[in-house]
Order: sequence, then structure tokens, then C-alpha cells
Amino acid sequence: MNSKPILGIDLGTTNSLVGVVDSGFPILLADENGDRSTPSAVVFGEDGKITVGAAALRQRALHPARTITSVKRLIGRRPGEGGWVPPYVLSDLKTTPVEVSAEILKHLKAIAEQALEQGVTQAAITVPAYFNDAQRNATKRAGELAGLEVVRILSEPTAAALAYGLDKLSEHQKIAVYDLGGGTFDISVLEMRDGVFQVLSTAGDTQLGGDDLDRLLAQFVAERLNLPANDIRLIEAAELAKKRLSSDETTRIDIPLAGSLEISRGELDKLARPWIERTRLHCLRALSDAGVKPEQLDEIILVGGSTRMPLVREYVREIFGREPNTSQNPDEAIALGATIQAGILSGSLRQVLLLDVTPLSLGIETFGGLMNIIIPRNTTIPAKAGEMFTNAVANQDSMLIRILQGERELAKDNWELGRIEVPFPAGPKGSARVGVQFSLDADGILHVLARDTATNTDTTLEIRGTAVDVADERVEQMIAESVDFAFEDMNERIWTEAKLKAEELLPAVDAALGQLGDVVSAEEKQTVLNAAALVRSLLESAEHDAKALKAATQLLDDATQSLAVMLIDRAMEESLERRGLV
Repeated sequence: MNSKPILGIDLGTTNSLVGVVDSGFPILLADENGDRSTPSAVVFGEDGKITVGAAALRQRALHPARTITSVKRLIGRRPGEGGWVPPYVLSDLKTTPVEVSAEILKHLKAIAEQALEQGVTQAAITVPAYFNDAQRNATKRAGELAGLEVVRILSEPTAAALAYGLDKLSEHQKIAVYDLGGGTFDISVLEMRDGVFQVLSTAGDTQLGGDDLDRLLAQFVAERLNLPANDIRLIEAAELAKKRLSSDETTRIDIPLAGSLEISRGELDKLARPWIERTRLHCLRALSDAGVKPEQLDEIILVGGSTRMPLVREYVREIFGREPNTSQNPDEAIALGATIQAGILSGSLRQVLLLDVTPLSLGIETFGGLMNIIIPRNTTIPAKAGEMFTNAVANQDSMLIRILQGERELAKDNWELGRIEVPFPAGPKGSARVGVQFSLDADGILHVLARDTATNTDTTLEIRGTAVDVADERVEQMIAESVDFAFEDMNERIWTEAKLKAEELLPAVDAALGQLGDVVSAEEKQTVLNAAALVRSLLESAEHDAKALKAATQLLDDATQSLAVMLIDRAMEESLERRGLV
């Protein structure tokens, strides 16, 4: 580690990330809960306490006027500029966007210092390419208020291009970076040649992003459920539904004590078309300014969480006449690029080296006997990655972590490299939180760290050689088997996941029926019992029909929606009674 590391920071509208170059390799740093992404949310409590991140976001429904989100859309702008006015602007909070952004940066700085076990004073921070001078200077002032010397303000598309092109420095390419995030949109055309990244043109809108679609969807739901459109629960539910519809054709929006509504991807797309259409002119302008035709581009790189939407990818495909490149993690590419830039500035990245790769994926066994990949095959080493896991059953007092290597979907078909057991206090299902980190160094040594976040107790294991030193014929055999059995393996994974969901739902349904007793009508109770019986019969079947089980589980879930509402109502009444409010 360089004695004076420089942080790379993506100060995002919705989420922010921080990274650093470690041993010549850029890594993103996780907080004490194992999360690399920090919600860009700040709560200013009435008692003066300031809360940042996920903990702040959880308070938004209770204190909407004191919870500040999407502040990036206001930084460096005059009051009233931009049209949209968030709830907290109308409150009596005596703070500025710069001060709010500084609190987020302080939080990221603290995460880095805890991870690095040393103080940090410098950072490279990304901003939208279309940020003007006032917005860039305001971002720099926020960094200084957070105790950071901002050594570079880096445009987000350029950062994304760095993340994409770090292993392509010898190539000559022209690329476009289409960056649609939570609050801003950027399109940049860049040329890469001999390790030099030159921006040819940029365009965008600093007031266009996923936040706008969330509000459109919230308004749509509000009209159908006869609710006020500024109800913060609607915004949160709309954001969740939008994310689900990137993979599902339909989803249900449930507002406790207010009602529910099923919405399809087609309905969301209808709302989103005018929103996404606003990006087209910016794309055409950037191409024209760069003097580049779409067919002359080598790649179209997608960045930003909103680019996960199928409709967005469809529009990009239509505008540029080619399939977009989705190789980069849209949520982390900008932070990774900022980290690379910070490493170059600190001297930690002086040249690009040809490093070894891990020939097979590394992961652990998860509940149900499935393989959960932590470091994918062909990842350049050194590499670090981790995830957070929880106890799958009640009263569990330890977690056995089996470290696996291979490409098969089921744990039993991969190779076991080792195992460690992490003890923790027994409690309800989901009460324990164990962070697992894999660190694969340049010598092929895999270090596994498992941490019980409740006690901060670490358990470690070192596996020498095995992770990289694998005979070529064994690698070829494993890859060949993963292809030969791909269909069967995937079917078994889908069945196992559907089985776990069904086995989790059935006891909950039984408990709900037991608690509600005679409140449920005989007809409704019979409907639920029939749906539960169908799920049980499919679970007992030897055919392992995953499609039928998923459909039956969904049918049972739908049939119990009213039970869930009744349970929430009862809990609310009991809470009010305990507080003497009824």
C-alpha cells in the first residue's frame, strides 16, 4: 500500500462509493456491514445528530422533511433552478447542498480509514461530464469541508472509460459511454490510444435520471390508489417496483393500510418512453460534435443503475445501431475508474502489468446446496471481493463456510478448497450477519476472512496455490462439464431456489391463519388452503417442475395478500393501544 493513498470517490445521486489502489489493483471498500455502496442520504435530527447512508434512508418515511436525498441535483445550483423541489427544501433545515454532500464524503472517508487502518487526506471525486464550473467547484468545496484535499475532479464517463479500458491500453478504440444514473445523464465519446483517453465530445442533462421515473411511477400509483403523490412511501415503493420490472414482467406495489396495485413492465415502459426519449438528442449531439458516426464506434458502454432497464437498452440499441456493452457493473464502474485515476495520481499505478488470472470461479456453498460465486473465473489477480450472509434457520449458532472452486451451479459438483466455521449468538432467522471476503493475491494465495459483524470476531483461512495452480486438463474438464450439464444444472438451481421460497412461505401462511382465526372468511381461508395444498404437492413430487412450483407459490402469495394487510393493521392497532393512543 502506498504510504499516502488517494481515494477514488463516486459521489452519486442515489448511492456513493469509495475505493483505493491496493497492491497495484483497484478495489472498492466496504463498510462494517460488508456493503460497498452507501446510499447518498443524510438525516439531520432534531437533536442535532447527523445520520448518513442506509441508516438515514431507513428514517425517510418517518422524517421526510429532515431526510435529504438526491442532493447532487441541487449542488452548485441557484435556489429554484432546475424545476424539481425535494421535500426538505421546503422545510426549516438550515443547511446547504455543499454541507450535505460533505457529510456523505465524511462518511466515505471514515469507511476508507477503517478499512485501510490509516488516515487519508486526498481524493479524486467524479462529477457528471455536463456539470458546469459552479457545480464542480461546489463539489470540491464539499470535499474540503469533509477534510479531503480534492486532487482531481474527474468526469464520470471518463472514469467509466478508465474502468473499461484498463486492460486494453495497447488498443486503439473509439467508445461512447452512456451514463444514466439516479439524477443525471451523460453521454461522452472518447478515443483510447496507447493508454491515453481523450474526450472527443460530451453532452447530457444534470436534471435527468432514475429519480424522475420514480416520481412518474409514484404519480401513476397515487392516482389509482387515491393517495397524495408526495407520500414518501409511494416513492420508495415505485423505486422498488422499477427495479423488479427490469427482470420480471409484472410486480405488485403494496402500500400498507392504503392498498395494492399490480403493474406490468409494459405499463412502466409506457410511462418511461418520454423520459428515456429525452436522452436521444444528447446522444446525437455528442456524435455530431465528435465527428463520429455510430458505425465507427467500437463499443457503447452502459453505466448507471437506470441502464439495467430493458427499455433503456432497447433505446441505446436503436440510437447507435448496435448491441450495448454491459461488461461493466453499472453501479460500480465510475467508482472503479475514479480509483484507477487516484492510483495513477498517487503513483500506485505507474504501468500496466500482465497479471495472472484465476482459471476457475471461487465461491462458497449457500443454503440449499448452491454455489455462490465470490470471484468469477478469469478475474485478474490480485483481487478482492466479498458478500454478506445471514443465518438461514432460527436458533442457528454457527455458520459452516465451505470454500469452493468450479463452474457448476450446485456445490456438490465443485471442488472444496477448505472450510471454516463462524460461531455467533443463536437468534431468529436472519438475525446473524457474517461478512465473507476473498482476497486472492498475486502469488495465487487465497485468504478467506469471515467476520461476525455483531461481535467483530474474525475467522481466517489461507489456501496456498490451489486457487491458481490448477492443471490445464482439470480446468478444461470442469469447463466442459459446466457446458455439458448447463441445462440440468440451471434447472436444478431454479428448482432449489423455488423450493426454498415455497418452504419459507408455507409456515408463514400457517402462522397467519392461526393468528387471524375467525377474522378470515371461510371462503378466503379455503382459497388459501387450496393454494397451499398445491404448493405442498409440488414440493413432494419427484418431477422437480420448477415452473409449476414458482407459479403455485406466486398463486399462494397472491392469495395471502389480504392476510398480510390484516396482520399489519392488527400490529398497528396493538402498537397504538400500548402507547395509549386508542
